[in-house]
Amino acid sequence: MKISENTRLLALRAEKELADIFYEIDEVARFRTERLLDIYKENRVSEGLFAASTGYGYGDRGRDTIDKIAAEVMGAPAGFMRPSILCGTHAIAIGLFALLRPGDVMLSITGSPYDTLHSVVGMDRADGSGSLVDFGVEYAQVPLGADGGIDFEGVAAAFERYKGRIKVVFLQRSKGYVDRKTLSVKEIGEAAAFAHSHLENEHYVVLDNCYGEFCEKSEPCSVGVDLMIGSLIKNPGGGLADIGGYLVGSERAVELAGYRLSCPGVGLEVGASLGQNRNLLRGLFYAPHTTAQALKTAHLCAYIFGELGYTVNPSPFEKRYDIIQTVHLESPEGLVEFCRGIQSASPVDAFVSPEPWEMPGYDDNVVMAAGAFVGGSSIELSADGPMRAPYIAFMQGGLTYESSRLAVMAAADRCGKR
Repeated sequence: MKISENTRLLALRAEKELADIFYEIDEVARFRTERLLDIYKENRVSEGLFAASTGYGYGDRGRDTIDKIAAEVMGAPAGFMRPSILCGTHAIAIGLFALLRPGDVMLSITGSPYDTLHSVVGMDRADGSGSLVDFGVEYAQVPLGADGGIDFEGVAAAFERYKGRIKVVFLQRSKGYVDRKTLSVKEIGEAAAFAHSHLENEHYVVLDNCYGEFCEKSEPCSVGVDLMIGSLIKNPGGGLADIGGYLVGSERAVELAGYRLSCPGVGLEVGASLGQNRNLLRGLFYAPHTTAQALKTAHLCAYIFGELGYTVNPSPFEKRYDIIQTVHLESPEGLVEFCRGIQSASPVDAFVSPEPWEMPGYDDNVVMAAGAFVGGSSIELSADGPMRAPYIAFMQGGLTYESSRLAVMAAADRCGKR
């Protein structure tokens, strides 16, 4: 590959200085892999579970075992992991519509949710599309504090304002298209405990956990989250799941989510696996290792682009709680060039030159590098960003560190020094 000698030397220097952090990332992967193997053994994973079912899918042992494993891996009492879930936004919509009823309030305590959820929620604007607001749910939000953490005073005030009506306290663990800090399991647990201690009526703490799985030794269901949701073409699919999502949490929350996935009275008893059981189990097995590759790639990117004079978040030596790395390119041309650099070192469609376009579900044109074996997969190395100031690239993923470091170096050569 045509990568400058200066950039190659910069990458080598970065790896020497990041060696201790890389070791810690590998330690988490080792811990999570050992626990995952114990769970597979306890649930008697065998080739017989890979068999495909069709139609209603009655008696699909593989599907039912995967549901059980998903809950145990994520530290939850119950859960399901299904290929019939189309994406992370779909999974979150299932959870929200399952729990909320007309007159209820959904309160986001991490500010505005990810762009694609705006249409799902309705954001206080009934337009007849079938959003939560269309069905009589009221939406409210509390911005994050000045330090990037939960504003507990603001949350307490919102609890008082909507006293007795808040059914869902919603958190988004990761950045979305806002360059903010990612929440740790500890911080999420503190927010969940705060909600449970202040709300007397029936309520659920719901977490969009996309991009955060396997970054720590535990998951947020172990610290009070009632329903945790994510996508299988992100971390927990390990780069091998073709499609799907998961919802895990309390018995009641998962039961209601199952009714929304199919219909009341049927729930999780149906759902043909269509030959995806093998991919889901194999992908989950790879997930701790693959997530570690993505985390190392993010640290490397932060180091290289920080040295080139760009604003990066998180910084190269900062503890990470998701796989996303942001780089402020400060111009539309810079953002596009960054994505083109990532695309140029992809295993799929490396010859393609990304251009901004009107992506479904987004408010702005988006440019995206996505040379992936699975369309839209963001555990495979990808980079994207909305075409709006300050023109931030959101990079995430990396099936192998070896290939991803080449992509980061290619992007660095295209962007150059600031």
